Amino acid sequence: MTQGTPEPSPWNVANLLTGARIVLVPVFGWLLLGGGESSALRWAAFGVFALAMATDRVDGDIARRRGLVTDLGKVLDPIADKALVTMALVGLSLLGELPWWVTAIVLVREWGITLMRFWVIRHGVMAAGRGGKLKTVLQTVGIGLFLMPRDAMFWTPLWDVLAWGFLGAAVVLTVLTGLDYLLKAVRLRRTSDRAAQKRSDREARDGSGA
Repeated sequence: MTQGTPEPSPWNVANLLTGARIVLVPVFGWLLLGGGESSALRWAAFGVFALAMATDRVDGDIARRRGLVTDLGKVLDPIADKALVTMALVGLSLLGELPWWVTAIVLVREWGITLMRFWVIRHGVMAAGRGGKLKTVLQTVGIGLFLMPRDAMFWTPLWDVLAWGFLGAAVVLTVLTGLDYLLKAVRLRRTSDRAAQKRSDREARDGSGA
């Protein structure tokens, strides 16, 4: 957005889709945790998860294509993503289908990076890199495979192998990209225009007081 151009209204279709994704989180959680042995409810949970993750791509494309990028959207979008993934991982762990250590590693990284973005937001925006985007794809597919009911007619042990393969790769990338984001955040705070201006102001004060 160029300087002097007013920010579009936060009440736009992109932000509404993001808000809908947040609203779907408790619905998804209820279907997942309340499903018990019900294959129908488990399929419904899978469907809601898939729908919500699809809106993540759609709302971003709409915002960029139509010039609807807003500060509100920048805040809500990562929160919506993390809330959905958090509900999925915690729910699967509560059901005993996913080890808690996997959930802990992923969630510490996801929410840590989100907080880190706010930590450096005055210095600049940390865009998602290719590693982070690949991590999200692997994570989404892995969680989706774990959500599918095991009593489906087409289910074979191969699906379990695939689920662990995708999620395992996502965990590895979660750690690696998390470290990369940390280094970028520290570098950004040291080298941004804002940091340079603060150093210049400090040197000027020190010089005037000499």
